[in-house]
Amino acid sequence: MLIKLTGGRVYDPASGIDGQQLDIYVENGRIVAPPSDGRPVDQEYDLRGKVVMSGAIDMHTHIGGGKGNIARTLLPEDHRMDPVARTSVTRSGNGHAMPSSFIAGYRYAEMGYTACFEPAVLPINARQAHMEMGDTPIVDKGGYVMLGSDDFLLRMLTAQKDQKAINDYVAWTLNAAKGIGIKVVNAGGINAFKFNQRKLDLDEKNSHYDVTPRQILQTLAKAVQEIGVKHPLHVHGCNLGVPGNVDTTLDTIQGVEGLPMHLTHIQFHSYGTEGDFKFSSGAAQIAEAINKNPNISADVGQILFGQTVTASGDNMRQHANHRFANPNKWVCMDIECDAGCGVVPFKYKDQNFVNALQWAIGLEIFLLVEDPWRIFLTTDHPNGAPFTSYPHLIRLLMDKSFRNDMLATIHPEAQKMTTLASIDREYTLNEIAIMTRAGAARIIGLQDRGALAEGNWADITVYTENADRQTMFSKPDYVFKDGELVVRDGEVVKVTWGTTHIVKPDYDLSIERDLQHYFDRYLTMKLGNFKISDDEITEDGRGSLSVHPLRGVA
Repeated sequence: MLIKLTGGRVYDPASGIDGQQLDIYVENGRIVAPPSDGRPVDQEYDLRGKVVMSGAIDMHTHIGGGKGNIARTLLPEDHRMDPVARTSVTRSGNGHAMPSSFIAGYRYAEMGYTACFEPAVLPINARQAHMEMGDTPIVDKGGYVMLGSDDFLLRMLTAQKDQKAINDYVAWTLNAAKGIGIKVVNAGGINAFKFNQRKLDLDEKNSHYDVTPRQILQTLAKAVQEIGVKHPLHVHGCNLGVPGNVDTTLDTIQGVEGLPMHLTHIQFHSYGTEGDFKFSSGAAQIAEAINKNPNISADVGQILFGQTVTASGDNMRQHANHRFANPNKWVCMDIECDAGCGVVPFKYKDQNFVNALQWAIGLEIFLLVEDPWRIFLTTDHPNGAPFTSYPHLIRLLMDKSFRNDMLATIHPEAQKMTTLASIDREYTLNEIAIMTRAGAARIIGLQDRGALAEGNWADITVYTENADRQTMFSKPDYVFKDGELVVRDGEVVKVTWGTTHIVKPDYDLSIERDLQHYFDRYLTMKLGNFKISDDEITEDGRGSLSVHPLRGVA
């Protein structure tokens, strides 16, 4: 069927299109050239006066993995507050801070999102993570495989294995866990916590393995670069949430020595120690460092006020933060020789000085980083806020008057500690399209998403222009997924199943000899069960696999 989207105002930064009125043709799920043979259009949508973008991409959102189910189990009261009834098209579900998998897919699509990436897939738990993502309808998905505190890697570093051996292990793990990138959470720190270390700075040695986070980050960043994975090493740094951690973050940027690195939820790593509360904004220093170092990108992890739940592999920091749990219950656990997990409910309050300044710090970073291709819109769902708050966040970025009105309501001492009121910048629609579409696709390494060029998959979102950007981005007129209309007037009208994005870097098969011995001696899972086959993801008919080329490979 040939579909024509007529006369919309198109924002497609990857194609250099900034608000031009254009027609878009769709056939067999992809964007195609206008027909030259005079064929009639089967269906036409009049989009004159509408804003057209490609489907949005959330490059960092916790939608799959054991920590999500722990969070759901821990907060039944949160689920009960937000029930979602079954319709003729959609299934029932619930959950505000951590929605059930079906509801997550519906709500993302209803905001115009067509792809979501889980940023912390534990290799030993990857099968469960993919099963949960496979239960998330409509949106494409993918995962960053978590390394950096795993016993096998740390043993390799202690034994001073060469870079080639590390590269083979990283590539093998990406293949086994079906990932598209590599994530590090508090490099070495999750493991150090198991040996009763309660903090681990960038150049502090893990007491058991005698290696530092800096060594781990340099080695893994080099591995990602050398095996050709397009997404830079995805780094959750040391000392998350600790006043003074801005210095650690700046050292981390310099310590990677020019290699590509993506700093995630950077807001939580941008704190100084100035003022009466010994807590201040390091946003200007962080933004300056990002601006000066083109190898560095970041997503913000913006906090927004209200109830949520923090869910992280960083059990060291989650254990430290459990005393702030609201409601007062929490979970912290070890995961074999792989990593850990901590789940702590949290309520951000605008009249709490620290929370209010966290809110301002995130916005400062958004507005002070100059290149929208290297800064990304996230709340680290659900850690800073549920993803459903994105339209509100977009309005804060696009509307200075609204932003200053909100600033005037927060803790008065926090107002004094932020430069937010003096920042005039307002994001444009083109910059929003970069940050949430084109830039996200580029940094993840998606070859046929995030743009409206001919040949790309037809993931398209259509909005009604509205000066209230929160209203505009909350309820698209239409959302097309792979050329099929899935959302009309902000409601799901058809359920489809997206693809899973992965990479398959080559590696020396001999790495499995060492791994076989290691698994047999130390783990409760067999090596053969650890590896996920392609058909495990595709066998139930809910989607497909999309294998993306590596850097330098056609």
